[in-house]
Amino acid sequence: MIRGAAFDMDGLMFDTENLTYRLQAEILERDFGVSYSLSDYKKTVGKRTEDLLPFFKNICGEDFDNALFRARCREAYISYTDKFGVPIKKGLFELLDFLKEKGVRLALSTSTTRKSAERTLRVSNTLGYFDALVCAEDVKSGKPDPEPFRRAAEKLGLEPKDCAALEDSINGIKSAYSAGLVPIMVPDLIEPTEEIRPMCRFILTDLAQAINIFDKI
Repeated sequence: MIRGAAFDMDGLMFDTENLTYRLQAEILERDFGVSYSLSDYKKTVGKRTEDLLPFFKNICGEDFDNALFRARCREAYISYTDKFGVPIKKGLFELLDFLKEKGVRLALSTSTTRKSAERTLRVSNTLGYFDALVCAEDVKSGKPDPEPFRRAAEKLGLEPKDCAALEDSINGIKSAYSAGLVPIMVPDLIEPTEEIRPMCRFILTDLAQAINIFDKI
């Protein structure tokens, strides 16, 4: 019986992957003179910022100013979400309400920093749903390593096998699967590969569908 659920954040709960790509592409072209494709961005999905420095140096050059890039991305994200809010994925609140009513304990397992994650959760009015947060600085190794989801189960006081993991990314599914949680994939920018499909207990089109499957696992 599933007693806990660990949620990824960007791309799963919120339609922020598309937003982040647009902002990053604009900043890289305007301030760094680098063209940045969606296929480039997809290689970064599900990874911690600190793990991406080699990737950006590869496409931007060894003198890439990562601190400046991150600061400008942060400013652009805050400016956009202050004005327009955080774009919510279909079925998010219905699923969160359903799980809380069933007594399922909820954790966040995100590659985003705690400061950024807490702000996004506050702006979207979802912070109060979560019993525990596992953010980038809470783990030694980010996804696809199992540590982020293993820590989520630990913080909920549950065995991994008693927890579902909801993810949109390949790295996230690998992390959840290796950690021993029940992986549920709701793809966003990246479709499940042949390698990933056997790791997923369910592959859904949106979060609303998850409501119907939680009674089956």
